[in-house]
Amino acid sequence: MARILVTEAIAEGGLDRLREAGHTVDVREGLSPEELLEAVPGAHALIIRSATQVTAEVLAAATDMVVVGRAGIGLDNVDVAAATDRGVMVVNAPQSNILSAAEQTMALLLAQARNIPQAHAALVAGRWERSRWTGVELADKTLGVIGLGRIGKLVAQRAMAFGMRIVAHDPFVSPEMGRKMNIDLVDLDTLMDVSDFVTIHVAKTPETIGLIDADRLAKAKPGIRIVNVARGGIVVEADLAAAIEQGHVGGAALDVFDTEPTTESPLFALPEVVVTPHLGASTHEAQDKAGDTIADMVELALAGEFVPFAVNVNAAEAAETVRPFLSLAERLGSLFAGLTGGVRNLEITYEGEIGGYDTRILTLSLLKGFFGRISDDPVSYVNAPKLADEHGIAVSETATTTSHHYVNQISIRAGEHCIAGTLVGLDGEARLVMVDDHRVDLPPANHMVVVRNDDRPGMIGKVGTIVGEAGINIADMDVGQSSSGVSALMVLATTEPVPADVQDALRSVDGIVSVASLT
Repeated sequence: MARILVTEAIAEGGLDRLREAGHTVDVREGLSPEELLEAVPGAHALIIRSATQVTAEVLAAATDMVVVGRAGIGLDNVDVAAATDRGVMVVNAPQSNILSAAEQTMALLLAQARNIPQAHAALVAGRWERSRWTGVELADKTLGVIGLGRIGKLVAQRAMAFGMRIVAHDPFVSPEMGRKMNIDLVDLDTLMDVSDFVTIHVAKTPETIGLIDADRLAKAKPGIRIVNVARGGIVVEADLAAAIEQGHVGGAALDVFDTEPTTESPLFALPEVVVTPHLGASTHEAQDKAGDTIADMVELALAGEFVPFAVNVNAAEAAETVRPFLSLAERLGSLFAGLTGGVRNLEITYEGEIGGYDTRILTLSLLKGFFGRISDDPVSYVNAPKLADEHGIAVSETATTTSHHYVNQISIRAGEHCIAGTLVGLDGEARLVMVDDHRVDLPPANHMVVVRNDDRPGMIGKVGTIVGEAGINIADMDVGQSSSGVSALMVLATTEPVPADVQDALRSVDGIVSVASLT
C-alpha cells in the first residue's frame, strides 16, 4: 500500500481511516524546507495544511507522488502548476471550514464594531475606559460582501439577522440570483462607496492580490471598516494602515496577512484594528471535517478513483447522472487501446441523457483507461490530457441528448475502429454494445478477444475448438451483426488471457480476418 507523509496536525479520525485502509501514515510535523526535501522521496501522498510550502523543488524530489492533499481551502502554499506538469493531483477540503470562517467573520465584525478586544485589554490592565471604547451598532448599516460564494452567503444571511442591508460584488452571480437572496449586486467601486462595513470572501488570485489598495480606499465611504477572513495580500496592509491613520477608514479586523506566520504589521500598532492569527478554520468541528474530507480525497486518489475535490483536474465535479459512467468510460478507453494499437485521434461521442451534462470528466476517465493500457507511466485524471498531447493524439468530443439504441451511450472512434458501451438495468450494469460497427451485447470482462471473420457457417465452432483445446474457458460470447445484418465479428470473454500462440492459431484459420486481444 501507499506511504502517506503528513507534515502538519490533522484530525486523527481521518488518519486512522487511512491506516485502516492499509496505508502507512508517516507523521512528521514541523519539518524545515530542507527536511521536507529529504522526507518526500518514496511518499505517494502528502497531506498538509497552510504552513508547508509545496514548491516545484519539493514536487521534483517526490518522484512517487500521486496526490497532495490540503486539509482546508486555500492553496497558495502549493505550486499547483508544477504539480499538474508532473501529473500529481492536488486536492483540498473546500467545504470543511465554511461555517467556521463565516462565524469568525461575524465575530470580527462585532469585535471591530464594539471594540471588544481593546476594552478587554484595558480592563485587565487595570484601566476602566468605558467612554473611550464607545462602538457602533450593526443594525441599519450597509454591509458590502466581496465574493458571494459559500462563505459570503453565510455571512450575508447572518448579517441580515442583525438588521443590516447587504450589497455584494461577485461577477459570477447574476442580479436575479442576488434579488432572490435580498442582496443588491453592484460593482466594486459602488460597494466601497455605499458600505459601512466590508467583508472579503474571495480566493487569492493574480486578479485579487492588492484588490483593496490605497486608490480603492480613497474612493470609499468615509468611516468604512474592513474585515478580511479570506487571504492575506488581498488587502494592502500598508495602504490600509495609512488610511486608518488619516481618519478616512474607521477601522479594520483581519485574520489573515500577506506573510504568515507574522508578528509584525503596520496595522498592529493601531487601536482601531482587531487582529487574529488566521483562526478562520480553527474550530474543532472544522478540523474534524477537514481531516475526514482530505483522508477521503487522498484515499480515492491513491485508488485511481474519481476525486470530487481535485483542483487541478479539468471538470473535477461530476453530476449525479454522469458519475455512474466514470468506470464505464475508463473501461472503454482501456478496451479501445487493445482494439486499435496506435491512433492519431480519438473521437468521443456521448448520446442520451448524459449528453446534456458536462461530460469532460468522462473524457478524462476514458483517457485514463486508454493510456493506462499503453503507457508505462502512472496515469491519472491529472496527466491523461498531457499524455494525449505527448503522443500526438487529438481528442474531440461530441454530445447529443438523442440516442438511437439506448438511454445513454458512450462511443469511441478512430479510423476504422470503434467501440461503445452503456449501463443497463436498475443496478447500472456495464455492457459492451458495439465493436467496429457491429452490434454486440455482453459485459466488459478482464480478458476479451475480438475475432473478425468471413460470414460463413462453422466459424464459431472453429474458434471455440481452438480456445477450448488450449484449456481456456469462454465465460461469455456474442456474435456481432453489422447494420446490413452480416455476422462477421465475435467477442469472447475468457476466464484467463488468451496467449499469443493461441491468437496466432486463430489467425491461421481459413476465414478469420483478424484477432485482437482487448485486455
